[in-house]
Amino acid sequence: MSVFLHPHVRMLARVMPAVLAAALSACSSFEQGTRNLADALTLYRPEVVQGNFVSREQVAALQPGMTRLQVRDTLGTPLIASVFHAQRWDYVFTMQRQGVQPQRYRLTVFFNGDVLERFDGDEMPSENEFVQRIGRERKLKVPALEATEEQLAKFPVASSPADDAAPPVAETAQPTGSYPPLEPAR
Repeated sequence: MSVFLHPHVRMLARVMPAVLAAALSACSSFEQGTRNLADALTLYRPEVVQGNFVSREQVAALQPGMTRLQVRDTLGTPLIASVFHAQRWDYVFTMQRQGVQPQRYRLTVFFNGDVLERFDGDEMPSENEFVQRIGRERKLKVPALEATEEQLAKFPVASSPADDAAPPVAETAQPTGSYPPLEPAR
């Protein structure tokens, strides 16, 4: 049995998938466009910091055989210490800040009983590198700090203490005012 379709319906059946695909792609580009516009109009985006930052220097201080207390003193309290994974601590640090690339670092410390067995994670930046990564670049124009002889001549030359004959200081100087006693009389 042959189904007779009107020529307009056949054409619509051929064109409709292309129209739907174009509409769906337009929705996603519209969504991205509105997100970009909203980001441009957003005046303030709160800073989100989670976890403890662990520096390269702190990781270098870790030695197998350290106790849990020594590890905690070195790295701080772990972000995740699971009851189900009692022999493992996870240090995770994330930071999202407006105008700065998101920062994300992970370090996992493994124990055998109460003793540090090994550790594994991302390569951590040093403290100075981390500060440089999160710091906003500020373009400051620093003026030249040079003075000519003519500019220096405008200021009087300070004399040395030996040149000045300072008046003698009275050895028995008494305060001029009266002060209340520090403790009440008994």
